[in-house]
Amino acid sequence: MDWINALIMGIVQGLAEYLPISSSGHLEICRELLGLDLSGAESLEFDVMLHVATVLSTIVVLWREFLPLCTSFFTFKGDRNFFYVIKILVSCVPVAVVGLFFKDTIEGFFGGGLGIVGICLCVTAALLTFSYFFRTREINRSTNVNSYRGREITMLDAFIIGCAQAVAVLPGLSRSGSTIATGLLLGDRRDQVAQFSFFMVIIPILGEALLDLKDIIGGESVSHASIGWMPMLIGFIASFVVGCIACKWMLEIVKRGKLVWFAVYCLIVGVICIVTAY
Repeated sequence: MDWINALIMGIVQGLAEYLPISSSGHLEICRELLGLDLSGAESLEFDVMLHVATVLSTIVVLWREFLPLCTSFFTFKGDRNFFYVIKILVSCVPVAVVGLFFKDTIEGFFGGGLGIVGICLCVTAALLTFSYFFRTREINRSTNVNSYRGREITMLDAFIIGCAQAVAVLPGLSRSGSTIATGLLLGDRRDQVAQFSFFMVIIPILGEALLDLKDIIGGESVSHASIGWMPMLIGFIASFVVGCIACKWMLEIVKRGKLVWFAVYCLIVGVICIVTAY
C-alpha cells in the first residue's frame, strides 16, 4: 500500500465512522475501487490503526464531556455522570458477547465482498428512513411541537441501543446509523443520542484493538513492515483529522434531524454494490 491509498482510506474511515454510512462497508468498497490486495494480516493492522484514530478523535472533540465522566466514574461519585458511564457499560454488553463468542461465526456465514455490503447498506437506508418518518410523526402528534424533545436515555434504552451496535458488526450496516436510529425510535433526545452513540463505541473499538494487537504480537499477523510505517502514519493522521471534523458535523446533523439524506445515499450505493457484485 502506498501513501496515497493510505490517505484515501484514512479519509474514508474518518468520515464513515461518524456518518451513518458504514465505515467497514466503505473501506471494503475502497479496497475494491483502489485494487488493494491486502492479506488478512495487513488489513487487520491497518484497520486497527484507523479505528484507534477515530476513537481518539471522539475523545478530543468531546473532551469537555469525556473528562467529567472519567472523574465521576473512577472516584465513585454516584452522580449523574457516574450513572451515564454505567449506561455506556451496559450498552457494551451485547457487542462484547457477539465479539468474543460469535464474531468468527458471523463473518464466516455472511462472508465479505460487495454483495453483502450492498445488502447491508440498503438495510441501513431502510432503518434511517423509518426512524426519520417515525420521529417526525411523533413530533407532529405532540400537543406542543416546540417542546417535544424526547426523553433521557434509560438503562433499558442503553441495552437496546447496544443490541443495535452488536448487529452492526456486519460490513455495510452502519454502527452509528443503527445506534442513533434506534435511540430516536425509542424516543430519546436528539441532542443526547448521537453523543451517547459516539461514547459507547470507545470501549468496543479499544477492546478489539487490544485483541488484534495480541494476535499481531503473538505471531498470528505479519510485522508492520508489510505495509510500511509511512502509510500507517498517514492513514492514522488522516483518519484522526477527518474524524474530528465528521464528529462535530454529525452531532449537528442529528440535532437537526437530517439523517434521511444519508438513507438516500446508502440506498444508491447499496444498489450499485449489489448490481456490481451480481
